[in-house]
Amino acid sequence: MAALLSVWLLVAALLSPTTLAQDGTCTASRLQLSDPPYESYFLSDCHSSSHVILTSPGSGSDASPRLLIAWPAGNSGIAAFFKPENGNSGTLGLHLENSTASGQILDSVNLPGNPNPRVGVSGFIHFDSPAILTLPILGSIRNIRDYTEGGGNLNKDAQNAVQIVKYNDDGATIYRTWFDDTTTTWLDFSPSSGADAVKIIPGDKYTVRFGTGTYRFSATFNYPQMQQLSPQQVLDEASAGLINQNPDQTISLSFLSYKEKLLAGTWRFLTYFGRDSMISALLMQPILSQGEGGAIEAVIAAVLERINRADGTVCHEEIIGDYSTLLNRQKGIKSTAPGCDYKMIDTDYFLPVLMKNYFVDTQIGKDRASDFLGTKASFLAENSGLAYSALAQLTAEKIMKTSAAFAAKGGQTVANLIHLKDGESVGEWRDSNNGLAGGRIPYDVNTALVPSALRAIAALSSAGFFPDHSDWKDTADQYAQVWEDSTLQFFQVNVGASEAKSLLSDYVSQSSFAGPSNGDDITEDVTFYGLALGSNGDVVRVMNTDDCFRHFLLNTTNQTQLSAYLGQTADNILRTFPAGLSSDVGLFVANPAYGGDASIASNFKNSDYHGTVVWSWQLAMMAAGLARQLDRCRTGDQPDFCNDGNLQKKVLTAYNHLWDLINANSDQLSGEMWSWKYDNGFQVVPFSSYSTTESDIRQLWSLTFLAIHWDNV
Repeated sequence: MAALLSVWLLVAALLSPTTLAQDGTCTASRLQLSDPPYESYFLSDCHSSSHVILTSPGSGSDASPRLLIAWPAGNSGIAAFFKPENGNSGTLGLHLENSTASGQILDSVNLPGNPNPRVGVSGFIHFDSPAILTLPILGSIRNIRDYTEGGGNLNKDAQNAVQIVKYNDDGATIYRTWFDDTTTTWLDFSPSSGADAVKIIPGDKYTVRFGTGTYRFSATFNYPQMQQLSPQQVLDEASAGLINQNPDQTISLSFLSYKEKLLAGTWRFLTYFGRDSMISALLMQPILSQGEGGAIEAVIAAVLERINRADGTVCHEEIIGDYSTLLNRQKGIKSTAPGCDYKMIDTDYFLPVLMKNYFVDTQIGKDRASDFLGTKASFLAENSGLAYSALAQLTAEKIMKTSAAFAAKGGQTVANLIHLKDGESVGEWRDSNNGLAGGRIPYDVNTALVPSALRAIAALSSAGFFPDHSDWKDTADQYAQVWEDSTLQFFQVNVGASEAKSLLSDYVSQSSFAGPSNGDDITEDVTFYGLALGSNGDVVRVMNTDDCFRHFLLNTTNQTQLSAYLGQTADNILRTFPAGLSSDVGLFVANPAYGGDASIASNFKNSDYHGTVVWSWQLAMMAAGLARQLDRCRTGDQPDFCNDGNLQKKVLTAYNHLWDLINANSDQLSGEMWSWKYDNGFQVVPFSSYSTTESDIRQLWSLTFLAIHWDNV
């Protein structure tokens, strides 16, 4: 997201959406974030929450002028695309102006309606030259994403339902009734301050003309709203001071937090994602509210509600609102019932870890376990009436079943590792098409997630959970030991020093990287663990940051293995790209330089979503993971590396170096991810500068630095 990022705040106490101030008025929270060419404005009050993004292309940007409104309720929104009337690309500038009545950039709209009120936001948009509205998309954020990231893909039925009519005498209303035949989205425009009347151009229902000047817009819909958690409600009492210390991050966290669920990010992922919410909860557990109505239970409940009753798979992404009705319609079903995407293989494993951390390791969780797990599911019709405890057991049964073959005597083979599902090219967090470079057996899942889930299942069983499987307190631990000790070997890559230098030289030449190869940093063999295995067991030789999962989730006990593993992690953090993962802009989540494969390297560039780019939450988990391992040296039962002065010093140096990078890039940390350019050093560049995929300006798991700090370890 860039050092370009600036923050403007106008903050009043953010109340729960069902709470009014003492005088009966609603107190709103507001936040403005700048990431050119995108300007983001947030407004939350007692009625609804809205994120408005204005795109005004500047020099060197080919982004389309656009007004986008995203609503957490129903994962819904509006995208209105404009072009200059003169047809000259890049000549149309847009900006929002303060209301002369309220003095605010955005004002809340709350109109009576049946069965739901019509809510949203209004504001004033200024066109620097005459403009044409060329395309409105109204309804689901998924439909907007399909257009912006899917090569202009539009659903014809949805677009054919868009209507444009006059609004008063000089304005226009664009509206669409959803596929449920009940919900409607409206976008109203009217001239202000003497601007020309809005002109609806005959012959094309999507064409509307605006003159130079300012126009009032109102974006509303009548979908049921959720119960937002205020900053005071999403944080525990001991962490309330963060509200004043970090207003940007805490308001952003509140915008993504609801009693029903926590949302992954905005604007593109403004809905439930199981992996995202559980990783966020694990990293932020020390500061999140516990107990009934708290953030931790909101995360766990949302996951349990969406489990696949047939096989225990945890839902990756929910399908709700207009998009759910559309998919049901395409199946010949007239229904608004929500659905779930179950293609991921990693999400299952986070659930028992989070449950163990809360229900076993905290007193509030222990006290709440019985009542919480007795709750009956209601979100998915097929789970209706099933207790949370039964749903949790389904997932644990799946994990125990699928991990048994590898844990059995003589079962430590590639065939018994966890593979992507048949027919799927993705299955864990690197879920872009090329994120695993064609690999089928992910490194993170097999070496970290499976054993950590098994350890958690054993602890839960010992605490009285899963009474139908009391043997799991021993069996799950036995399985976990085998997975901990016997999986790394499949993914290990060793490159001799001379070969490593040659590969680095070749990579710099083939990739046209403008910086040095840093081959002089290589004084010994290079070791790392590849992203994945192919179906034949060959390692995908891409260095990566996924070591963080094992460091954060496990305290392994094979001392020789642990020492070597920590050593290679530290080496790869300390070496500068392309020799390692380090750069001035952070740790790159992937480095293909040692692969010796130009075709793989071409899919891991600084313009690729999971390429040589930086992800905030991976920095956070690596920092938390190294801190966890170093903290073991304070305990009575110290691992061997603690008594190896050189190794402990190297790991500590890597940890401190990582924090130097984190602090140097503090402006970017709350965004989803970012890229770079090389000009006498690495310089931050917004990912959107290189890709048509926009990164979210606020991502749930990128707010975890609220809880992750540089520890004196």
